[in-house]
Amino acid sequence: MDYQLQGKLALVSGSTKGIGFAIALGLAREGAEVILNGRSEQSVAEALGRLKADVPGAHVHGFAGDLATVAGVEKLVGQFPSVDILVNNLGIFDPKPFEEIPDEDWQKFFDVNIMSGVRLARAYLPAMKQRNWGRVVFISSESGIQIPVEMIHYGMTKTAQLAISRGLAESCAGTGVTVNSVLPGPTSSEGVSEFVDKLSGGQSFESFEKTFFEEARPSSLLKRFTKPEEVANLVVYVCSQASSATTGAALRADGGVVRSAF
Repeated sequence: MDYQLQGKLALVSGSTKGIGFAIALGLAREGAEVILNGRSEQSVAEALGRLKADVPGAHVHGFAGDLATVAGVEKLVGQFPSVDILVNNLGIFDPKPFEEIPDEDWQKFFDVNIMSGVRLARAYLPAMKQRNWGRVVFISSESGIQIPVEMIHYGMTKTAQLAISRGLAESCAGTGVTVNSVLPGPTSSEGVSEFVDKLSGGQSFESFEKTFFEEARPSSLLKRFTKPEEVANLVVYVCSQASSATTGAALRADGGVVRSAF
């Protein structure tokens, strides 16, 4: 299938590794021009090198900056005033008992996971509407539906993304702009290694994975961590012309963790 992404400029926030990098790679393979984002020049340069090696001839840019801040977003928009595709992937998570989550952590999670996408959408949606074409995708999580007891603050932000995404889709009614959320399940990204270290008690990854899906996520139908590229495949489709009738949706790539027919 031709996803018709040639000539489209895509920004993927938080895209130097994990799901974000897999999305950027998938978009580049489909011919989109891609902006990679990370907080440091080094991480962005390394990601650019890997993407160009995987997709020779890819048209790709790098932006080093913290998009959880007003200054970071303003700098980005100054350099790239308009994009056709916005993938709000930037996010953090950290398992921690509720009683031990201080106010500072709640605020940090709000700024990174929620406000980065709010500010970017606010900056880029008007021109998308004017052109009558655009794609906005929020990378939420199954944790936004089934709040994990081990990181309630993270689940809260992922639920908020679903609300923002649906509201923005409503605001784009009648246009060629679509807004959707994609909900990955537990995914084997680099950040999961730190998650595993905190919760595994010294188990091997294989042993932890088996125990995790037996005890913490027993409803999973996949019974393993999802691969970043498996999530990216859905996101690339949602960013394409082929998905023109899909908007205002919460699309799950969760391995069947959420026990729902909808």
